[in-house]
Amino acid sequence: MRKPRAGANSVRSVNYATSPLLASKTPPWRSRFVVVLVAAAFLLLLGRAVFVQIVRTDFYQAQGEKRFVHKQSLPASRGRILDRNGLVLATSVAMPTVLVDAKTFAADTTQRKALAGLLAMPAAELDQRLAAARGTVTLRRHVPEERWQQIQALKLLGVHEVREYQRRYPEGEAAAHVVGFTDIDDRGQEGIELGFQPQLLGTSGQRVVVRDRLGRVVEELGDQADPVHGRDVTLSIDSKVQFFAWQRLREAVREHGAKAGSVVVLDVRTGEVLALANHPSFDPAQRRNLSGAQLRNRALTDIFEPGSTMKPFTAALALETGRVTPETTIQTAPGRITIGGATIGDAHPHGVLTVAEVIQKSSNVGTVKMAMQMPAREMWELYTQIGLGQKPRIDFPGAVTGRLRPHKSWRPIEQATMSYGYGLSASLFQLARAYTVFARDGELIPVTIQRQDEPAVGQRVISARTARQVREMLRLAAGPGGTAPQAQAIGYSVGGKTGTARKQEGRSYTNKYRAWFVGLAPVGDPRIVVAVMVDEPSKGVYYGGAVAAPVFSQVVQQTLRMMNVAPDLDVAAQINARPAAAELESF
Repeated sequence: MRKPRAGANSVRSVNYATSPLLASKTPPWRSRFVVVLVAAAFLLLLGRAVFVQIVRTDFYQAQGEKRFVHKQSLPASRGRILDRNGLVLATSVAMPTVLVDAKTFAADTTQRKALAGLLAMPAAELDQRLAAARGTVTLRRHVPEERWQQIQALKLLGVHEVREYQRRYPEGEAAAHVVGFTDIDDRGQEGIELGFQPQLLGTSGQRVVVRDRLGRVVEELGDQADPVHGRDVTLSIDSKVQFFAWQRLREAVREHGAKAGSVVVLDVRTGEVLALANHPSFDPAQRRNLSGAQLRNRALTDIFEPGSTMKPFTAALALETGRVTPETTIQTAPGRITIGGATIGDAHPHGVLTVAEVIQKSSNVGTVKMAMQMPAREMWELYTQIGLGQKPRIDFPGAVTGRLRPHKSWRPIEQATMSYGYGLSASLFQLARAYTVFARDGELIPVTIQRQDEPAVGQRVISARTARQVREMLRLAAGPGGTAPQAQAIGYSVGGKTGTARKQEGRSYTNKYRAWFVGLAPVGDPRIVVAVMVDEPSKGVYYGGAVAAPVFSQVVQQTLRMMNVAPDLDVAAQINARPAAAELESF
């Protein structure tokens, strides 16, 4: 007989229906209380949802957008600056700017040091900037692309980049004073960058994006406003002529131990500035520790007494008014003249000279004798007509007026000294423009820094006959027996006038000099005017014919060849000719 299983008997022995625990009645208030609690919780959640989704929806959406939605500026590219042939003088390149979201940034000590090294900043500075930040902070602007790729490889939370434009200047020092430069925010500070700021500056655009916690753009919201890029500016400058002029000027400044120098090259048919060079110069892309001497555009901002370069204008006025002819003789012996108690002298006595020889030999006495035949008013009117004492009308910042006092205040000795360039002041640019009167058969032409294909319309100052007569005198002055035979250019006839003057400091003149040469070529049908100034040559040679004229010669040769101007002289005869000695210049 089988025994019954113990487990089966135990289960059957329990009577659930009669369990005291289950048989006890639950109070009704307890179940109601639970229901009330559940309902209250539901209503609370429902109220919160209504509050968030309806009542304060704008606030919470804004808070969410602050964390993930960002308005991203789309910078506009600044317009390019081009030379007359379309070569780039200044352009903008998009560069990474590194930013960090301080709230999401996470990096260990090793990563921080690596990041600081790639950003070229001390680790302590990086830590300090991150500690002080509350939101997004810019760590470094205009980071090289390869550096940004290395930063990305660190895979740091909260580090991202935006693209900003950085200005590049391919011609460097050679065109620095023409082009100028911008600040880090792409605003023009000097030169064309400043003068043409409205045209070059664009308008930034904008887009709304969603970023993830790593700072990466994952979505664009809505339509973006595209940037409007700046307009290009095409200059009259020929970058090849500009570079050669700057290079030759730099060599002359170093050769003569000079303080500085300038060159201006003008196209006399169109009035275009083909070159405007200064030394010392600077690299527009590297502007730390620059001095005022490097930044000054001396051709436009420095004024000086033009000295003997004014003698051709005195002769032109005497010719124009019929007081003399090129063959009229003037007694310059004994090489000095006294006016109002002051004595004016030549470098050495010349005796009897024709008017043409007065300019060729640069005689002070002969020039003064012509000037004293004329009323001061006539001289003042001529000087005013050629632009002296007036600010040049050119789209370029920094051009100065110079100094020309009213003729009513001139004393006789002042009229005498002004006839050969003392007692008034002008910039090299003003002198270059003034000489277009001789190059353009008596017309003074407007000048421009922008490309101008049409011939310039000039203003009549003297007759064409007088201008050609003076041009012949300038040819003599730049040839054998003149003060600047070193101005001769291989293959081209040239004419011009030297200038040498002591520098005035306070009320007295010093033993410091400025040397310059202003001339034109070819003489028969001039195409260019070139003006050269070398400031304070210090190695014993300071005459314009020895310091500035050689620069003029080389710039003329190079420029006319680049302009495809046919030579008008026999090159072989010039090469075989023996160098002529220069006439000692009176100043």
